[in-house]
Amino acid sequence: ALMDRLVPMYIEISILRALYESMASELGARMTAMDSATKNAGDMIGSLTLQYNRARQAAITTELMEIIGGAEALNG
Repeated sequence: ALMDRLVPMYIEISILRALYESMASELGARMTAMDSATKNAGDMIGSLTLQYNRARQAAITTELMEIIGGAEALNG
């Protein structure tokens, strides 16, 4: 009688445990993927910021050179 109740309960618990372990594994994989994506996005932001700043500095330098060139042309 006791075994008749324990065996189905044991089987049910074993199945639930397997399902929970599967869910935990999937969530762990998702978390790892998101950590990697976050790191890659941070690296990309750094790279793009550097490119933007270099382009901006080049534009400023060009504009200053044009202003200086124009001033020198006026002063002869």
